[in-house]
Amino acid sequence: MNFREITIKYIKDILRAKTISEVIQLELQEAHLRKLEAETAAEYAHAAMQYNNERIQRLEKRLAQHKEEA
Repeated sequence: MNFREITIKYIKDILRAKTISEVIQLELQEAHLRKLEAETAAEYAHAAMQYNNERIQRLEKRLAQHKEEA
């Protein structure tokens, strides 16, 4: 196949109506991608919560030490 034939085939594939199976497959791929993105966001949020909990504990300990010294 030459460039012209490949290009024509590509354009025909884009313009043709998708089958139900193709539409379902595309939606399934999209759902998997969104699930992975949501899991990443949840992991990030969990790490941020853990960081801030440790930070709060550290600061409360420092504040208690400072009050004892004063």
